Amino acid sequence: MTQPLWQKTGVQIDAKIMKFLAGDDVLLDREFFLHDIAASKAHVEGLANIGVVSADESAALKRELDVLAGDFRSGAFVLDERYEDGHSAIEARLTERLGDAGRRVHTGRSRNDQILVATRLWLKEQLATLQVHCRAIAQVCLDRAAQPALPLPGYTHLQRAVVSSTAMWFAGFAEGFIDSAWRAQQTTTWIDANPLGTAAGYGVNLKLDRGHTTQALGFSRMQVSPIYAQLSRGKFEMAVLEAIGSALLDLRRMAWDLSLFTTAEFDFVKLPPEYTTGSSIMPNKRNPDVVELLRASYASVAAARTEIEQLLSLPSGYQRDLQFSKGSLFHGCRHGLGALELVPDLLARLQWNEAAMRAAIEPAMYATDVAIEQAAAGVPFRDAYRAAAETAASAGQGRTPESSLAARVSPGAGNDLRLDELRGRLGRLDT
Repeated sequence: MTQPLWQKTGVQIDAKIMKFLAGDDVLLDREFFLHDIAASKAHVEGLANIGVVSADESAALKRELDVLAGDFRSGAFVLDERYEDGHSAIEARLTERLGDAGRRVHTGRSRNDQILVATRLWLKEQLATLQVHCRAIAQVCLDRAAQPALPLPGYTHLQRAVVSSTAMWFAGFAEGFIDSAWRAQQTTTWIDANPLGTAAGYGVNLKLDRGHTTQALGFSRMQVSPIYAQLSRGKFEMAVLEAIGSALLDLRRMAWDLSLFTTAEFDFVKLPPEYTTGSSIMPNKRNPDVVELLRASYASVAAARTEIEQLLSLPSGYQRDLQFSKGSLFHGCRHGLGALELVPDLLARLQWNEAAMRAAIEPAMYATDVAIEQAAAGVPFRDAYRAAAETAASAGQGRTPESSLAARVSPGAGNDLRLDELRGRLGRLDT
């Protein structure tokens, strides 16, 4: 390992302790490394603006940072156990190539605000990906909701309740994922604050050009208080995981439906073959493993959020405990976004079994229609309710699923899905 940035004369570093301190940090920093380089370029420009580095040094440092980014992308430079972390690797590379200019690059910043800004840029990227996936899922749901509606039993308490439709099912999840896309956008607005220049949490005795770094890195505002910059670490990460988790809660319920609907007992849905697997012992089986793992994915994101929350039992100021938040953050985001990415194709290609769904609609499922009709004719609803309950077995006489849905004219129901309104909400999201 290269010499730590904090190494001082007369301090002996124990290899076992150093290994524990470093942990997987340098490997996890690969995820944030390009963002760290981008922030370092902006920091160099800010230092040049206040005369800490010369124009020539600034140009050389930015040139070498670009070279390092290219080498990292191509694999010519590998971030590995030679370095304590990504920050150390950047400074070591610049010092190796540029000598004293490389040694000046850390002026006015700490590894604390360095990881804060790199992570913040990465979090914005994750939220942009979340919005893309939620919009794609919502669009597929809207497209399929616009297709001719097929009768589908509606359930409460997992018991047959009322007549529903495939269009209502898709419209429900469309609105859910539109909301999740909005939440991703709103969370982005909330976390879009630049912490670079807050150093170790108390500022520095230099008039840093924080306005420049804020603009150069594409932040909408500066995170003003150095103390709050430290207090926000973990808090902002949890907000991103909560936004991903919100989408995965809808996915979990969707996956539950599909898990039930694909059973022989329901037989409502046939999945694309790529989304099923075979049994290692039972030749007859095709299992909805992908759907089951989609259903389970929320747990990974919730666990990541919980781990970070547990790390935050801390006083103000930076504490090394927060290093452990990187792994949970990375794995939670990667797993959650990876699950959502699979959903649009699955929904676009699943096939409904109309005959099985129609056969599952029993006469009693029209009883609510009967009660509402009587109430609309002037019978007190509770009296109409009791009368319909007594004759529920014959409630379907002269009725069809299509007639039930056609009469369902309340906003959002079977005959008034308001798909144009949902499309409008989706279209008003920032691209």
